[in-house]
Amino acid sequence: MGHRKIRHKVYEELEITGLSSEGLGIARVDEKVVFVEQCIPGDVVRARTFQRRKNFEKARILALTKPSIDRQAHFCKHFESCGGCKWQYLPYAKQIAFKDQIVSDAFARLAKVEVGVRLPILPAKETEFYRNKLEYTFSTNRWFTKEEIATGEDLDFRALGFHVPGQHTKVVDIDKCYLQNEFSNKLRNAVREYALEKDLVFYNIKIREGFLRNLVVRTASTGEILVILIVNEDNDALLPLMAFIKEKFPEITSLNYIINPKLNDTYFDQTPICYSGKSFIIEKLGKFSFKVRPKSFFQTNTSQGERLYDVVKNFAALQGTETLYDLYAGVGSIGLYLSDNCNKLVGIEQIDQAVEDAKENAKLNAVENADFHVGDVRLLLNADFLAKNGQPDILITDPPRGGMHPEILQTILKARVPKIVYVSCNPSTQARDIAALDEFYKVVKMQAIDMFPHTVHIENVALLELK
Repeated sequence: MGHRKIRHKVYEELEITGLSSEGLGIARVDEKVVFVEQCIPGDVVRARTFQRRKNFEKARILALTKPSIDRQAHFCKHFESCGGCKWQYLPYAKQIAFKDQIVSDAFARLAKVEVGVRLPILPAKETEFYRNKLEYTFSTNRWFTKEEIATGEDLDFRALGFHVPGQHTKVVDIDKCYLQNEFSNKLRNAVREYALEKDLVFYNIKIREGFLRNLVVRTASTGEILVILIVNEDNDALLPLMAFIKEKFPEITSLNYIINPKLNDTYFDQTPICYSGKSFIIEKLGKFSFKVRPKSFFQTNTSQGERLYDVVKNFAALQGTETLYDLYAGVGSIGLYLSDNCNKLVGIEQIDQAVEDAKENAKLNAVENADFHVGDVRLLLNADFLAKNGQPDILITDPPRGGMHPEILQTILKARVPKIVYVSCNPSTQARDIAALDEFYKVVKMQAIDMFPHTVHIENVALLELK
């Protein structure tokens, strides 16, 4: 039986009255909610639906009939195709206000718990060139704008840039990106120019063939730079390309390549090969130094990351005698940042390499009171583990977007940890988890931090104490 064909509908005068937690414009027609891409409150648009459900629809703009008084011009020429910085048309002060509202709505709608103090959201110091890591994709399936197609010229289908939202096989060829410092733009454009000149084969994701796959750039506040070239296969073109990058950009302190013949782009299960320089770079947060390797997990906004950790430190209010647990510890950055102020640090992280990095970072900073363990938090954090490593006086948790597993929440409830600092990149799952802890815990205070300007993403820190 075939699928029922969706009947698209065109709205002529659709007024946007709000923003969703995903950053979509919200309009209401009768009893139905219509989510519209690339809109802000105050816009009046002509839009066409592309998804229709019983209680909601999703639509795309056909024309901006009347722009909101808050709408501003976007600054990136790739904005309409790339979609990486979806809120460029919204003044930054308005972005901050909406992000604060996203957190407030999540707790009002999902947690339904009383919050003691809501501290003002911390805006980013830099709203451009703030990321320390970007990953670019080579592709033979370039995305073309209507203007490019209209020229009638022969177009080169090779691209090096970012995937088009919702179009996994399409890649926008990026000329200038405002997310990472100018070195990243210079390197990407030079590598593309070299590859085109030498007629190197870009990867074709449809047939799973080609040579060049990805280019990863990591820059540190210390001035050190780590670059990874990811290719599908080893051939005679690899080492000359690496030599070109090394000669053209001597400022790179760690130049690496990875051969990834798998069907997906994930390289965390592959072995990096250091072509020149060190196998890591050093990043600093406050007085602490951290080794960042090709596969390390680390905060992608260094300056805001330090402010985030300062909020965690302030909320924790350690006195020097406590046993501190750091769940989802990664390379140990949060726990080590607070290690001076506690008696013992116990970190749990599922990724083996991250735990090795955490142990190295402890040595690098002469931290002797830290103990990191490999394992799934859900399986490792139990009564036996607590008995062996000591009952936590304070617990810091920074889970992935999906939040914490119910079993972990039950372990925390049984342990009656006096104080919890919950760091989250997803206020909705954070609110859900805190609601599950409400029987024994109260939310003393919260503060949101903007890590990613021009996007809908927001970090939120909540302090919970036993009632």
